[in-house]
Order: sequence, then structure tokens, then C-alpha cells
Amino acid sequence: MAPFSNPLIYAHRGASFDHPEMSREAYMAAVEQGADGFETDLRLTKDGSIVCWHDDDMKRVADCDLFIANSTLAEIRAAYPILTLADLLEIALKFKKHLALETKHPVPTRGAIENEVIKTLNAYQDRILKAGISVSIMSFSWFAVARLRTSPWNTVYLIPHRWFALFNPGRSIGPSVDTLAKLHQSRVAPRKIFAWTANSEEEILLCRKHGANVMMSDRPAFARSILESA
Repeated sequence: MAPFSNPLIYAHRGASFDHPEMSREAYMAAVEQGADGFETDLRLTKDGSIVCWHDDDMKRVADCDLFIANSTLAEIRAAYPILTLADLLEIALKFKKHLALETKHPVPTRGAIENEVIKTLNAYQDRILKAGISVSIMSFSWFAVARLRTSPWNTVYLIPHRWFALFNPGRSIGPSVDTLAKLHQSRVAPRKIFAWTANSEEEILLCRKHGANVMMSDRPAFARSILESA
């Protein structure tokens, strides 16, 4: 049996175990904690800005009643210091961190989020290549990933169950940690594996054992310590 190799560690919504998720502080902490890359969720505001945000509204994180799709960037930033995709790109480029960008669905604007993400990445393409970082676009939506087939960026189909692997339209596959352990290698190869979300020692070692290329974690420093001591 070939020796285990350590997956890259992507900070899931930044170092979100220690800081508010997807905040500038969370991503800067991820840099300090030695993450290889960043993961974020992306949504479109009413005026077409791409923001790093998981939920459709701001209640859980910011205790605010605004909905992302119904609010302008200025309205949102008056309530909370949200990051845009451009903001996160600048941090990633400065510190040479890979990116995994998840587009959220369903949303009122449907495929517009993928179109806008591609436009932004294409505008940054020369700088991304110069920095030597990789950028992947992910989604739980089969249609969203399929729409990106002709793009130059790696695509990851996120799957909550092993049977979804049979219909993967992406260049890579993104199983949950539980699903990863149940996947047959023939349903994965030759695609890369982006596993989510490994926070316990057991989950982190499972990602390593089952050949994940990338592992999302809220705790990048802890994940690094477990992998280096294994």
C-alpha cells in the first residue's frame, strides 16, 4: 500500500472556529495558522456585487434582518463589514493562498452568480497565474457545476451522498467527510477530492487515509498539528 500523503488544508470560511466566519479576521487568522488555502461561500447582492456569505439572510451571523439578494452592498456594509470576492482575492494573492469558491443555490438570480464569478476571475487571471495559486469553483447544484464546464477554472461538485458521485459534472469531487469514507475509488478517479468539513482528529485522519487532495477545516492550525504528528 502506498504511504498516506497529507491533503492541503483550506480554511473553511476562514479560521472560523476562532473568528466570525468569512470575516477579514478569520482569513487573516487562517494565514497565521498556516492554511494552504481559503474556502468561502458566494452570493450576489441586489446591485450585482459578489459577497462572501453563506446564508441567504444576515440574521445568524450579523443579527440583522437584511436578505443578501434584496439588499445593496452599501446597505449590507452599513450593517456588517462583509467581504467581497475581490477583497478575498486580494488577500489570497498577497499571501499566495489557494481558493475554493462555493456558489450558493437556489437563488433568485439563478446562474448569474457563476457568470459574475467567472468575469471576476478572468479579470484577475494574470495575477492568479503569477501568484501560482489555484482557484476552484464549487457548488451543490448540478446545474451550476455543469454551466462551468467550458470555464478555465477547476470545478468541484459537492456531494452529501456517495450516489451523487455517479452523476458528477465537475472536474473534481467534493464529498462530505462521512461520504468520503464510503466512496469507491472507481467513482472518484481521476478527479481530485475536496473533502468537507474536517474538524476533529478522527475526521482529519480520515481525509488523509481516504486520499483527499484538499481538506476543508474550521481549525487549520489544529488540522496541521494532527497531520504533522500522524
